[in-house]
Amino acid sequence: MRFLFIIITVFLLSACNVKGGYELVWSDEFDYKGLPDSTKWSYDTEGNAWAWGNSELQHYTAYRHENANVANGVLNITAHAEEGYNQPYTSARIITKEKGDWLYGIVEVRAKLPAGKGLWPAIWMLPSDWEYGNWPASGEIDIMEHVGYEPDSVFFTIHTEAYNHTKGTEKSQAVCLPDAKAQFHIYAIEWTANKCAFFLDNEKVFQYKKQPNASSSEWPFDKRFHLILNLAVGGNWGGKHGVDESIFPGTMEIDYVRVYQKK
Repeated sequence: MRFLFIIITVFLLSACNVKGGYELVWSDEFDYKGLPDSTKWSYDTEGNAWAWGNSELQHYTAYRHENANVANGVLNITAHAEEGYNQPYTSARIITKEKGDWLYGIVEVRAKLPAGKGLWPAIWMLPSDWEYGNWPASGEIDIMEHVGYEPDSVFFTIHTEAYNHTKGTEKSQAVCLPDAKAQFHIYAIEWTANKCAFFLDNEKVFQYKKQPNASSSEWPFDKRFHLILNLAVGGNWGGKHGVDESIFPGTMEIDYVRVYQKK
């Protein structure tokens, strides 16, 4: 009986690490307490001086429990209204760059979103090396975005030189999700050499395909990318209808991050 139990346990653990021809290559289950694991995550604060190019209102901090901490099995990214910084709000933007950079695979994040007008949580990817040039030439993959003034919707988007929001040509899909703030949901992308397929709770909701003979302006997604988790306040999109001062603190909760690649 003990031998059978071991066999079953090994099988279940293997099943958890394999997804339809893929194998788990990187993950954070947030089964610890304190700051995000420094072997997997860094803090991005470089754009604080210029509001990240989007007129955002938060100051991203580093190594500060109030803005990014792990407790009770989840990562909490929290925005506060507070003084003492160059912006009226604080938050966190954590990245896997140089600690988790991938070319193709499945990226899966289980998260619960914050509520409130003016908040702008995102799960997304940027190029690690910018080999095709500055944004948007090297691309952007938005696995999930949400803006508080549209509480029932989440958005899945890609940006390239040819297709981006500054031109009004971005390739995007909005999906109705009324309980995004009350329940955890799984946001994922399957990224291959010829497509970016987006999933919500394991159901495909959007796909961007590489066309024959596509140039890098249409398909820059053949270089390594890294993952970003952040909670912005205000901005050209998130703050389009102002910021509700009664909502703070606001928290995005992440249950796990898992990355799979072909075996």
